[in-house]
Amino acid sequence: MRKNLVIGGLLAFVIAGGLPAASAHASTTTRAAAPLIHWGPVQSRSGHHGYAKADVWITPFTAETFVVSGTLYDRDAHSGHCAYVRARFHYASGGTGWALPKTTCASKKPIRLSSDGRIKRVDVKVCVYDRSRRTTLNCYADAITPAIIANWPQ
Repeated sequence: MRKNLVIGGLLAFVIAGGLPAASAHASTTTRAAAPLIHWGPVQSRSGHHGYAKADVWITPFTAETFVVSGTLYDRDAHSGHCAYVRARFHYASGGTGWALPKTTCASKKPIRLSSDGRIKRVDVKVCVYDRSRRTTLNCYADAITPAIIANWPQ
């Protein structure tokens, strides 16, 4: 899977629209200045009705608050099955913490999961969620670390 370092839409907006529009946008958000890293898709294992998938973008590991964002897709034909994503943050100061899970039964939904401080690793877990039993099925987790990103081809 090819991984790319991508500068967010703000840079393209600045180039296309000029500085006045960008400075107005920059005053409303401070997160946009840091380039986002496109991790790519994280997909649950397939069941007999389908799977769940998340297209994941992350902030740099140097960020004070680490953010996992992107889109969550429900690719399961079973009406009682939905898509589920959760992130487990491994903090630089020690310990771990889980972000609140996000689910959708729609074809796609934007997601944003954030940490409470600097981290050294994040595990992004994607599952199929069975609403009637309130359980997750066919889960798969990707471990994302700075070392993995540093070794990507440039």
